[in-house]
Parts: sequence; C-alpha cells; structure tokens
Amino acid sequence: MVQRRIPKIKDLAPLMHFKTPELNAKKRRLESALTIYDLRDIAKKRTPKAAFDYTDGAAEAELSLGRARQAFEDIEFNPSILRDVSAVSTGWDVLGAPVAQPFGIAPTGFTRMMQTEGEIAGAHVAARAGIPFSLSTMGTTSIEDVKAANPHGRNWFQLYMWKDRDRSMALVDRAAKAGYDTLLVTVDVPVAGARLRDKRNGFSIPPALTAGTVINALPRPEWWINFLTTEPLAFASLDRWSGTVADLLDTMFDPTVTFEDLAWIKAQWPGKIVVKGVQSLSDARTLADLGVDGIILSNHGGRQLDRAPIPFHLLPQVVREVGNEYEVHLDTGIMSGADIVASVALGARFTLIGRAYLYGLMAGGEAGVDRAVQILSEQVSRTMRLLGVNSLEELDPGHVTQLARLGRIAQPVAASVGL
Repeated sequence: MVQRRIPKIKDLAPLMHFKTPELNAKKRRLESALTIYDLRDIAKKRTPKAAFDYTDGAAEAELSLGRARQAFEDIEFNPSILRDVSAVSTGWDVLGAPVAQPFGIAPTGFTRMMQTEGEIAGAHVAARAGIPFSLSTMGTTSIEDVKAANPHGRNWFQLYMWKDRDRSMALVDRAAKAGYDTLLVTVDVPVAGARLRDKRNGFSIPPALTAGTVINALPRPEWWINFLTTEPLAFASLDRWSGTVADLLDTMFDPTVTFEDLAWIKAQWPGKIVVKGVQSLSDARTLADLGVDGIILSNHGGRQLDRAPIPFHLLPQVVREVGNEYEVHLDTGIMSGADIVASVALGARFTLIGRAYLYGLMAGGEAGVDRAVQILSEQVSRTMRLLGVNSLEELDPGHVTQLARLGRIAQPVAASVGL
C-alpha cells in the first residue's frame, strides 16, 4: 500500500514559482511565440483577411510554395558527436562584407499594408541584428528613409525593370547615392502570377472599404486605426495606384528584358549586383559568365509560376555548376533556422526571409520582427551545435540528406511516324 501524508509547507515552497503576470499584451503574445508558425497564427488573428492573404498566399493552386516548404521538411540531418560546441559563430562575409547571421530580410512590396510600421521596423531590426535589409521597388517607404533607419548597416535595393527605363534607372541612381551596397535585380516577373486569393478577396491598393472588409475589421480594430490615422498607404517609388496588384504589374513591368539589358544595368551600378529569380542550371551558368556577383535561387515565394522548380532542390546542382567560390543565395519556403542551416550546408552563401519577417511584423510591429529574427537566430545556433559544428564554414553537404518524395519521371521519347 502507498503511504500518504499531508504535504508540509516547507516541502511545497521549493515547487512554487509563480510568475509575475505580463501586463503588456503585445509582449505577452510575442513571448508565447516559439516558432515562425506561431507568429503566423498571431498575425492571422490581427490582420484583415485581404492583407494577410496577400502575404500568406501564392499563385494558382499554391503548389510551388507548398513544395518548397515540404522540401525543407524532407531532409535528414547527419550530426557529429563529441565536438566542443561551447562557442558557435553564425556569421561570415557575404558579397564582400560581414553579416552576423546567414540570412537577411527579403524585399517585400506593400509592407506598410501588413502593419503600419512597415519597412522602417524591418530596417531597425536589421541594423540591430547585423543583417542586410532589402527594400523593394514596390516598397511603401522611400529609399532615403530606409537608409536613415539603418544608417550604418547594409541596405540592398531590389529592382524591377519597368517599361519606362529612365524611371527605373532613376531609382537605381537614388539607391547608389543613398549608399545602398547591393542591387537585387528581380527577373521572374515578366507578367503577374495568378494570385487567386487576391482575386477572391477583391484585393486592391489601397485596400477598399466594402461591407465585407468592414465586417472583417470588427475584431481587428488596431490595424484599421493604424491604417486610417497614419500616412496614407502609397508606393514610395511610384505614382499613386488605384487597382489590383496584377493590373499594376502588367501595366508597369517590362516583359522584354533580356540578358543584354542586365549587362546594361550592371554597367551603371557601382556596387554588388545579384540576380533574383534564377530557376535553372543554364541560366545560373550564363549569369556567372556575365559577371554578376551572385544569384538568388528563387521562385518568388511561389507567387509567379506555379509548379516552378523548388529552389532548395536546385541548390546542390547549381553550386556544382557554378563552383563553390561563386555566391549562390536562396529564398522561398524558409520557416526555421534549420532550413537556413540546411541551405548553407548544401552550398548557399546566404538566404532571404520574406514571409517569416512579415508574419512577425503583422504579429507585433517592430517588436514582432525582432521576435522573428530572434527565433531564427536561436534555431540556427542550436541546429549548428546539435550538428557538432562551430562555424558556418564547417557545414558541408555531408550534414544533410535530402529525402525523396517527388521523384522525376524520365521524359517519354516521341514515337516516330512510319511512312
């Protein structure tokens, strides 16, 4: 028989660890977020459906985005044991200058629509974290204001080539004069992808006040108060636009851009130049031969061509094609520090986070972005320690096994027709 007794106060005292209640609601909800997916859940509750779906969604059936995330889940790490990992370095040089983490903030459009602090919040966090911040051509904060928010850090400018070449290059000139060190030329938007969530939501810039949006706003008053009482939402580098995003892209962006145009842009930019949106071995080789400083394997977060190649699957092949000394960066589907570590192990010099950063922004403004970067940084460090490595340089393909879920079927040979 189990002998029972009444517990004594002196026995209970060591077990009592009552935490002082956190009265700051924002701090309380952000501290409860342990993963980027937790931040996504918070963001969904706090952001109107049209704005959240614009961030969260992708093109058509959203297969490209789902496959990109699945590719990261379908890996097996191969750790080494009995290594001294008391000290771990998560930084190295990227494009000729140091970064504190192997990831930076990707260029995102319409950022102040997600949360009113927008690009300024991202630039402030990037400055503190020692990582680059990328400003989109479709950004809602000016080139100069982002530089002022991150005066001593690394600022990158992302360029879409417009039909009006002079206006495009005027932005490039402004970025150069403001001290941006890298130009990201995005090449996978000859036309807009079919983003069906946006169509179904009647999404427009600026957001329209309809019966549906008003009803959706009722449980999200803070977003609407911020939206209605701060500087009107507009593109910092464009004229005001009233219409759908797809119409804007199709109206402004130039589907005739070629490798010759890229060489022309390169000749006018004084800093590093990286091409974003590379999705094939042959294009990667052509760009390396052209002399750009790096490429970003990306399918635009699944927002352009659905069923596009999975960047993480392309990564080892591209690195073999262009050589380990050439900088290959990667985005699309990254939701954890483990994803980032796996990318570096397979040859990526750097990665970019888009949705992960925006989920943090929507969850809590600048503090939410801080939390997203903190979560990813902690996961990078912990994953490296568990793999038994002290630095990014020690990561290699032997640390990662890509498990097969989607196998390629050989293309059938066309049957000959007899006469």
